Amino acid sequence: MRKKVVSAAQAIAILRDGDTLCCSGFGSNGVPVELILALEKRFLETGSPRHLTLLFGGGPGDGASGGANHLGHEGLLQRVIGGHYGLVPQIGKLALDGKIQAYNLPLGVISHLYRDIACGLPGTVSRVGLGTFVDPRQEGGKINRQTTQDIVSVIHLGGKELLFYQALPISVAFIRGTSADAEGNITMERETLTQDVLAIATATKNSGGFVIAQVERIAERGSLNPRRVKVPGILVDCVVVAQPENHPQNLNSRYNPAFSAEVRVPLDAMALMPLDERKLIARRAAFELLPNSVVNLGIGMPEGVAAVANEEKILKYLTLTAEPGVIGGVPASGLNFGAATNPEAVIDMNQQFDFYDGGGLDMACLGLAECDPSGSINVSRFGPKLAGAGGFINITQNSRTVVFVGTFTAGGLEVKLEAGRLRIVQEGRARKFVKRIEQVTFSGPYAAGIGQNVLYVTERCVFRLTPQGLALIEVAPGIDIERDILGQMDFMPIVNQPQAMDGRIFLPEPMRLADTLLSISLVDRMQYDAAKNTAYYNFQGLRVHNQKDIDDIAYAAEALCKPIGKKTALVVNYDNFQIDEAVVDDYSAMVKRISDAYYTEVSRYTTSAFMRLKLGAALERRGLAAHIYETPQEALESARQSS
Repeated sequence: MRKKVVSAAQAIAILRDGDTLCCSGFGSNGVPVELILALEKRFLETGSPRHLTLLFGGGPGDGASGGANHLGHEGLLQRVIGGHYGLVPQIGKLALDGKIQAYNLPLGVISHLYRDIACGLPGTVSRVGLGTFVDPRQEGGKINRQTTQDIVSVIHLGGKELLFYQALPISVAFIRGTSADAEGNITMERETLTQDVLAIATATKNSGGFVIAQVERIAERGSLNPRRVKVPGILVDCVVVAQPENHPQNLNSRYNPAFSAEVRVPLDAMALMPLDERKLIARRAAFELLPNSVVNLGIGMPEGVAAVANEEKILKYLTLTAEPGVIGGVPASGLNFGAATNPEAVIDMNQQFDFYDGGGLDMACLGLAECDPSGSINVSRFGPKLAGAGGFINITQNSRTVVFVGTFTAGGLEVKLEAGRLRIVQEGRARKFVKRIEQVTFSGPYAAGIGQNVLYVTERCVFRLTPQGLALIEVAPGIDIERDILGQMDFMPIVNQPQAMDGRIFLPEPMRLADTLLSISLVDRMQYDAAKNTAYYNFQGLRVHNQKDIDDIAYAAEALCKPIGKKTALVVNYDNFQIDEAVVDDYSAMVKRISDAYYTEVSRYTTSAFMRLKLGAALERRGLAAHIYETPQEALESARQSS
């Protein structure tokens, strides 16, 4: 057996001019610093290797000069394909200056591309990216004029319009783990994430490439628990033991055992947010949370929603997630983003995006940087600053509800709370609601076309996405609509008697959000669209325990439907709906009575296979249409056809 444990210099010697290098690491987490530094050292000393193609997902850096930023040398790189550039600004600068060819693709697409390269497929097919800057009818993900080759194309498959992302063979992979044995088996017990190291290693080996693993320690052959081996030795060509300073858990801090699930820490120790504009926004966004929901929180402003949920003692009713594979717990913030405190599970990133892309998210809360009249959002590019899309496109295009959060203006905004009323002391220098955004990271028309529920939450007001554009639906107490909202926008939204934002948001004491979360009124759950003659019932998270609960639903439905004076189509969301077995028959009897009286057609949907089976059988016994759809799109299409 050949020796697999080698020095960094020996490992790096394998790279040749023109190779395609794939580097693991999500933000500051799990970056193979030792290998990156060795590659930089070789290039600076010898001028070789040159003209590499660099492939990465989550931007393995620290936002300054650490991590993959050490590869940001002209001549070393010729082409870069990345998911997020915000933490690798040295590479981003080469792209913006036209010194390299560069692409920005959705993080989830790159994550799945690793897996498809490993399978020997020609590329990845996805609906993710349609209508955004990644769509070849816009920019095709190209960052500069020097980038001319098309790697994204529009295809039609199964009657659907999709995007095809071209695969490329990987010559060398830099991955990272905690322990390795002499055969190259890799475990990750002290890492914050498992990332996509297995998929990257498999893709590289099946491309005929070379896999280099950086670890912090070597174990005796045969001593590693096989169930903890994340990358088997058959996929690893050599192992490099890093210097401790080049193997931090993440680039922002010393080792945190809570991030690697070695200990669980009390969440009561988390600091409370000050009652400023960031907390006001996070508080309002938290009102969109539903019991038993699965939620993604983005980096930056959305992180405040987790802090508010913790303060309001409602974390136990939710499951917070982050795109690199974290499920449960509290996602970390700042440069620690991607890790989590007290996670319930950590899975590979490509599997997390399987869940996201398939519609597993009930709600996503992400940042709001620029917004146009159609509700489209830009968070990826601003003049000389290249942030990149990251997981933003995957998440926003596939979550049932999307809440964009951000201050109304940026750069110097000052606000003050006075007895529960908001006053704008000084406006920000830059407007966020503009006629034209620099790049489309989220397509408002695409979201409106599929019936997605989209809100735009600021400290002073809330907008909702409609097919006609943004509609102003809520205003903070103390805010003048003409002066503080319309006067600070470059376009006119739809304004039709907006309501006041909940006053609890603007007071210092806790909002008692748990009471609200667990008792959404039936009136608020039932809406009627006269233009479409369709009623919409949001039974997500609703709990039916007894006959009184059934009677309450019937009363609310009749109160909505009787005044209409004619039968309507109905769409019902049964996601996370709970009903006691003892009242299932009584509930279905009520549904039949109300359906016969008021509805022309009922379309129901839930992602729960168990609920589809349970409720469908009960409805069938009553002679009602028993089919329950899996997605809201299918239910809405059925309702449209019936109307």
